[in-house]
Amino acid sequence: MKITWLGHSGFRIEIADQVLLVDPWLSGNPMFPPDRRAEAIAGATHILITHGHGDHTGDALAIAREGSIPCVGIYDLMSWWEEKEGIAVIGFNKGGTVRLGDVAVTMVNAVHSSSLGGPSGPVYAGTESGFMIAGEGHTIYVTGDTDVMADMEIFNDLHAPDIGILCAGGHFTMDMKRAAYAARTFFNFKTVIPCHYRTFPLLEQSAQVLAEALPGIDVIEPQVLVPIEI
Repeated sequence: MKITWLGHSGFRIEIADQVLLVDPWLSGNPMFPPDRRAEAIAGATHILITHGHGDHTGDALAIAREGSIPCVGIYDLMSWWEEKEGIAVIGFNKGGTVRLGDVAVTMVNAVHSSSLGGPSGPVYAGTESGFMIAGEGHTIYVTGDTDVMADMEIFNDLHAPDIGILCAGGHFTMDMKRAAYAARTFFNFKTVIPCHYRTFPLLEQSAQVLAEALPGIDVIEPQVLVPIEI
């Protein structure tokens, strides 16, 4: 398995027979080198979207059209994109599981907001979510944008994820302290990868607080386009 950070909350996850792009915001992402776009999306099989905000949906439609790649996410947004944008989609909802080849993806709750930009203001985009991605004997919890929530205890009981990709930048989501609290209170992760940080000055710039609060867990500060092999 390879997990590659695309900057901010974007990831490329090579797992079993799938290459999943999660929240691919590449164009205009200050952390992403534009000349490496083709490398980042090569061979992608599906695009997973946690919610509608532009820093998560940014390049999804363009990539979907270029490669005839289905977008996977909350039913409301996927149905809208299918009708208005003409792309292939897999729409489902919280508690539901879809099979993508040899990988199972379950949608779970998150607490945030979700909208698309419209000419007269924000446009409803369904609700925010996270994903449990299971394959190769591992389960990855992608939080999406969220705060700590008691639901996480149930997520662990049902899915027992060993890898956590946790939003941790603060201001818009959990910060490092809160992400550490969630990890040690509700989960038994072996590996934790922070995201939604370092992109802008108002977000946290280091995962030191997270790492120090999680002794015995492999807290990996990702580097853009450097694969993490698990």
